[in-house]
Amino acid sequence: MVSRRGFLASSAAAAASAAAALGVGATAASAIADSGQQTATASRSLVFAGPHQMGIETPIQAVTNMVAFDILPGTTLLDMQRWMFLLTDDIRRMSRGEPVLADPAPELAIGAARFSAYVGFGPSLFRKLGLEDRMPEGLIDLPAFSIDALKAEFSGGDVLIHVAADDPVVLSHGVRNLVRDSMPFATVRWNQAGFAHTPGMVPEGVTHRNLMGQIDGTANPGLDTADFDEVVWIKDGPSWIQGGTMLVFRRIAMQLDTWDQLSSVGKGEVIGRTLKEGAPLTGTKESDIPDYEARSAVGLKVIPEFAHIRRASNAGNGERIFRRPFSYEQPISKAGSMDVGLLWCAYQRNIEKQYLPMQLRLAELDLLNRWTLPIGSATFAIPRGVGEGEVIAEGLFS
Repeated sequence: MVSRRGFLASSAAAAASAAAALGVGATAASAIADSGQQTATASRSLVFAGPHQMGIETPIQAVTNMVAFDILPGTTLLDMQRWMFLLTDDIRRMSRGEPVLADPAPELAIGAARFSAYVGFGPSLFRKLGLEDRMPEGLIDLPAFSIDALKAEFSGGDVLIHVAADDPVVLSHGVRNLVRDSMPFATVRWNQAGFAHTPGMVPEGVTHRNLMGQIDGTANPGLDTADFDEVVWIKDGPSWIQGGTMLVFRRIAMQLDTWDQLSSVGKGEVIGRTLKEGAPLTGTKESDIPDYEARSAVGLKVIPEFAHIRRASNAGNGERIFRRPFSYEQPISKAGSMDVGLLWCAYQRNIEKQYLPMQLRLAELDLLNRWTLPIGSATFAIPRGVGEGEVIAEGLFS
C-alpha cells in the first residue's frame, strides 16, 4: 500500500542478489547493483491522482522551478478549462516518466525522478475573471510589510505552476512542456529556480538546511499525519478548493557577507536554535516534549524576545504553517558577494488567520531581519487534487 506522499522504487539490492546467485564476480555485481540503483532513482514516481495535488505533502525534491503567468486579455472560463486540461494531461504523464502527447523531445523523458507539478491561482485571477464569489476564505493579497523591498519581477501573478524533481534534466523538460501548454492563454510574469538537497544527503522528512546553515522546517507538522491535515488541507468552502490549500510565496535574499562574521553562538541566538542540530536554546530536546504547544511554551521561557523562532511561535493560537523552502543562487559579484536566498513556500488553510499574524510579529521585531530581505511575494489558492478522468480546477471554471 502506498501512502499519499509515497513513491514506487525498484531495488538495487535485488540486482546484486541476482548477480550473486548467477555467480557474477564482485566488480560486475557492483556494476549491476549501481545500474539497479540508477533505475530505482529514475523510476521513482509520486502519486498523481488523489484528494490533493502532488508536490506538497512529500519530502522535498532536489530541484525546482516556479513559473507565474498573467492571463491574456479576453481570456474566458472556457479558455481556462482548455488550459487546465492540457496541464492535467501533461503532468499526469510526466509524473510517470512518460513523454507528453506531441512531445518535441520525447528522448528527454528519461524517468519520473519524483517529478511533481501543481497549479495555483492568485487573487488577481479571480478579479480578472469576475470570480470573486468563488474565491476561498482567507486568500488575500499580503499587505506591505516594513521589512519588504519587493521587486515586480519576483512578485504577484494570476496563475502559478510549481514544478520539482530529483533530476535537473527531468525538471527542465517538464517546465518546457508546461510553459508550451500555457503560451496560448498567458504570458510569463516570472520564473524562479531553486534547489534543495540531493536525496540521501540528509534524513528524509520535513526539514531543509538553508544557505545560512539553519535547519528550516523544524516545527513543521509531520507528513501523513492528522496534524498535517489540520494545518494544511482546506475542509470547507467551494468544492473545488476542498482538499486544496493556500500558498504564501516569499523570495528572501540572504546577506551572507555579514552573517558569516557572526559566531555559531551568535547565529544560534538570532535564530533561537543551535545551527548544528536545530535544537531550541532551552537545553531540552523537542522530541522529549509531547506536542507543539508545549514545545512553544518551554521555548518562550528562555529564548530571547528578538529571536526568530520566538517571533514565529504562535504559543497555541493556531497560527501554524507548513514550510517547504528551496534555496536559490545567482551569479557571484566581482567583489565576491553571493546573491543567494530562499524561495520560501508556506502552506496553510487560511492565509489571513495562519500566516498573516505571524508575519506581522516578524516584521515588528525579529533580529534575523538584519540579514534577510524579502524581495518577492505572492499568494495562491491551490485547488484540490484530481481523480482519474478529472481536470485540475474544473469546478472553478465550469
